[in-house]
Parts: sequence; C-alpha cells; structure tokens
Amino acid sequence: MTRLTNAALGALPADIATPAYDRAAVTPGVVHFGPGAFHRAHQAAAFDTLLAQDPRWGITGVSLNSTSVAEALNPQDGLYTLALLDAETRFRVIGSIGRVLTGGEPDRILSALSSPDTRLVTLTITEKGYTLDGGGVLDLSHPAIAADLAGSTTPKSAIGWLVAGLMERRRAGLPGLTILSCDNLAENGRKLGAAVHAFARERDPDLARWIEDGVRFPNAMVDSITPATDDALRDRVRSATGLEDAWPIQREAFTQWVIEDDFAGERPALDVAGVTFTDDVHGYEAAKLRLLNGPHSTLAYLGLGLGHATVAQAMADTTLARFVERLMREDIAPSLTPPSGLDLSGYIAAILRRFANTAIEHKLSQIAWDGSQKLPYRILDTLRDAVAAGRPIDRLAVPVAAWLRFIAAAAASGSTITDPMRDALLERGSDWRAILALRPVFGDLADDPAFVAAVGRAYDALAADPAGYAALG
Repeated sequence: MTRLTNAALGALPADIATPAYDRAAVTPGVVHFGPGAFHRAHQAAAFDTLLAQDPRWGITGVSLNSTSVAEALNPQDGLYTLALLDAETRFRVIGSIGRVLTGGEPDRILSALSSPDTRLVTLTITEKGYTLDGGGVLDLSHPAIAADLAGSTTPKSAIGWLVAGLMERRRAGLPGLTILSCDNLAENGRKLGAAVHAFARERDPDLARWIEDGVRFPNAMVDSITPATDDALRDRVRSATGLEDAWPIQREAFTQWVIEDDFAGERPALDVAGVTFTDDVHGYEAAKLRLLNGPHSTLAYLGLGLGHATVAQAMADTTLARFVERLMREDIAPSLTPPSGLDLSGYIAAILRRFANTAIEHKLSQIAWDGSQKLPYRILDTLRDAVAAGRPIDRLAVPVAAWLRFIAAAAASGSTITDPMRDALLERGSDWRAILALRPVFGDLADDPAFVAAVGRAYDALAADPAGYAALG
C-alpha cells in the first residue's frame, strides 16, 4: 500500500482534511522538544490551522531520547493522520511538522534553536524531563544536568539544550525568544524559567542576565484526552485514507490550550485555532483541576464500586451522572473564581459531554491510580474552601469515602493498588479513620469534626450499598 507523503496527498478521499496551505512555502518558526502523541494531537494541530494564514510557524521536532518518531514521520515528509473521536470520527492529515531531529543530530538541533526564523520553543517532555528536585527547582545533582554543567560535548538534558541554544543566539547577536512548556505541570512556565536561569547562572552569569532580559517563559495549560495509538487505529486510518501511515494519532474532539500572554517577541496568532491568551492561567488550571479532574476521580471510585469499567459506562449510569453533575454545579463551582472569558456553566456542560463520549475508552482503573497524590488537589482543596465558607460538604465527602472503600476492598481481597503510599494505605485497610490521620494526604482536615463525620456517613452508606451515595445528594 502507498505510504502517506506529500506526493500521495492528492490520492486521499475528499472527506479527509488535508493541509490548507502550500507546505513548500512553510518556514520553521517553532522548535518543539518531545514530539510524542500529545504534542502531535494537540499543539501541532493548532499550528496546522495557523499555517493556513501565516506560513512562518512550521515546526521542527526534536526527539532527544528516541528515534522512533523520526523513523515514522520523516519518510512521510512529517505528515501523519489525526483521528478526532466524537459521535462521528473524522480524519485530518497534519502537515505542521517539517522534520523530526534526534539526539544523534546535535549540529542540526543547535542550528534550529539558533536560526533567525525560530521565535518559539515549545516542550512536552513530561515532568521528569525538567530534571527538577522534590521542591520543584533544578536538581543540580541530576546525572544529566551534572554532565551538561561539566562541559558535556553534546547536552544530555532538555535544560542543557535550551541553554546551549540561547548561548548560541546570544553569540550570533540574535534576540531572545519565547520558551513555552506544554506539559501538565502547575506553574510550568515559572518552573521551566527558574530551571533555565539556574543552569545558566552555573554556566555563565552574563548569559543568565541576557536570558533574564530577553527570554520569556509563559505559563500554559493544555487539555485533551489522547489515547495511545494501537493497531486498531492504524487499521481504521488505512481503511479511511487508503494509505499506510506509520504513526497516526487519535484524540477526543475537545481541546483546550491556555497560554499566558507574555511573549519575548511576536505572538503566534493561535487564536484562530481556539487557543486562549490570558493573564490568569492559574484560574483556568484551578477550574480544570477541580471541575474535570475532581469529578473524574469521583467517577472512578464510585464507578468501580458499581462494576463500571470506563468513564463513558459510568456516565451511562443516570443516577451516578446526575450525582456528579450536582457535585460540579452545586459544590465545586462555588469554590472557583473564574477568569475573564471562562463561563463555568458552559465549561461544566462541555466536560459532561466529554465524559459521556463513547468513542473514548478512558479506563476508571487508570484514573484511580495514585489517589493519595491526586485527591489533595482534585477534591480536598475544594473541601477546605467549603468548610471555611460554611457550605455543605456531604457530597464532597463522597469521593473521599469512595476512595477509602476502594482501598478497603483491595486490602480485603489481597490485591494491590497503584499508589506511592500503597503499603501504608493497605496496612490500614478498612480502618478509614487511620487513613484520614495520614498527614501527607489530609493535613489538618483530619482534625475537623465536621469533615470526619461527613466522610464517616458516606463511608457507611457505600459500605451498605455501592449506590448509597445517592441518598447523600
């Protein structure tokens, strides 16, 4: 079968969207570290839309630790198929990535970073790629950072590469640029900027001052469910396009990208692709954390207790879906001060539609991982606000109790859970009061009689009946 390439675009069926611009006229204005599935499903698709109006924002991908993406995309001229999973699946060929460089091409990476055409560097390298310590600052003892600071010929870390590129730009008399983290990391821009500054100070204090004056690190948040590519997707894409695609990508139709409006130079007009520029990324982050992630965990722990396997199956349970909507609208939303431009009611409605999307198989068992790390931010902060404001907390206590029941069930059956505090949790098993006493999770909430009583009522209701939450709200 013919492989997807520039030459094959004309053979695609009419219902397959293709780049709405002349790819030969595109200039690479973006360098992206970590061109994995999420970037290609999300940011690269946004730039693909922008290129139809402004050809100066093509992407050069950089994959430091793997050659697989380069081996898949470079023979396809950087093209790949994006499947948008909704009531009806749509297919779109993305053309914004011109080439993917690997760690074995250091000269080309440095040339891309120091090109006069490059105005933006973006990253999706996962939290560990930032080489931060437990306090969220650059870990100078990290082997890759230590090697780079010792004068490694070729940088081993993303931070080392960023500083090397900035050093070359300064040497060439070029201006600074904007470096934009797109990873799911709170205050991602601030943390990235602090890491780059810390590295530069160790390497060259004058360079650090130049970075301080001319480089910007805006915060950002991103949101879109991106299931992994599998053989079923490859078969669907092959059937729909009539072409062989080595690495198609899939995601839900919904996408959100919010960027702090703090750029060193020209800002790409990504508004045309639905991107939001704001001075309050934190407000959007808080809304996502509480209104999306909190209900996700609620669905996971309650849904698993009821025998459901996926988010969509849990949402098909009308009693559970109704409970979650009331939790969002009546208990979580009052804890938020939305930033300008964010309509909480509309945002809640959009999240509920996403949860009910049967085209996405989002497993509750996976969402249930790491509850001791997730619940403090997804649920407990909202609970603290409700307690402080004197609002009812019975519904908010339910996901906490459902998590406790989840632990008790695992302990009783002798099975395990995925959680960094697994041993401490399973030792306590059904002694929910002992789990509430774990300060790293609950802090001072465990000292609040109203909170403990509300959790106890919910725990007893769920112990008597997995659907017993319904009587609590």
